[in-house]
Amino acid sequence: MTAKDLRNIYDVTRKWAFILPTLAFPTTFVIDAPFGRFTPSGESIFLLDGRRSWMVMELVSPITFVYTYLRSPLSPLSFGTPPPLSIHNPSTVLAILFLIHYANRAVFSPLRTPSRSKSHVIVVLSAILFNSVNGPLLGAYLSSPECHSYLAGAYRRPRFWLGILMWAAGFIGNIVHDEILLNIRRKKQAEDAKKAPEQTAKEKKKGEHYAIPHGLLYKYISFPNYFCEWVEWLGFALAASPIPSFASQGSFLATITPPFLFLVAEVLTMMPRAVRGHQWYRRKFPNYPKERRIVVPFLV
Repeated sequence: MTAKDLRNIYDVTRKWAFILPTLAFPTTFVIDAPFGRFTPSGESIFLLDGRRSWMVMELVSPITFVYTYLRSPLSPLSFGTPPPLSIHNPSTVLAILFLIHYANRAVFSPLRTPSRSKSHVIVVLSAILFNSVNGPLLGAYLSSPECHSYLAGAYRRPRFWLGILMWAAGFIGNIVHDEILLNIRRKKQAEDAKKAPEQTAKEKKKGEHYAIPHGLLYKYISFPNYFCEWVEWLGFALAASPIPSFASQGSFLATITPPFLFLVAEVLTMMPRAVRGHQWYRRKFPNYPKERRIVVPFLV
């Protein structure tokens, strides 16, 4: 396969990675992805262990990213010359940030989770498909000549460091707000440990325990972990690539890079789930704070 063939595959994949989430966006306001609070009740062969299935589907992204980044398919010497793996190379720094995120998301976060609802197999397969595209796209971009050209002198540009700071703030905020949710379940587990085994077993059949989270950005929105993740990947995109152009017809799809594609896919996928989750909270808890917005403080 020639370098031109690989470039064509990259460009076609990049465009469809924008088109498909955009087309799916309206339907996800109506159809709930069957995992977490929307896991179907009852037993089914299609419901998989929540923790293990999460780790499997999320590990796909860093594995495919590393492989593609090191193989550097968009370089003139395709599949043979990896990018300079040095802290002096800004793309190496960005690659490390990507892997730090997924080390937490795919390994440490599920291991910290006291319990996790089962996931329907369709969710797992969809996530594997997305990660099988997103990981290689980002790996190919960050190791490409165009990325290295754009990042030349990045350490002297305020925008690069602003992006890194946004990434760090979003990453830390995501973990901190996830911990608030995890502490709800840890507290519940501690209470269950004091009860009779048969009473605990009866409660487990009802599904995972949910309560109203409080603290930090939960004062303002129902899903600060989503908001923080968007801030994280917006910062990453600002540091890694130019902003897509809207200057002329067709230029947006031609200029949007994988870091911004990832951000768009995150927002389009998570926004409907946040809306539906916010409605679920209001139905389940009559005393749910009325002043809370959904996912963006003071706005949405």
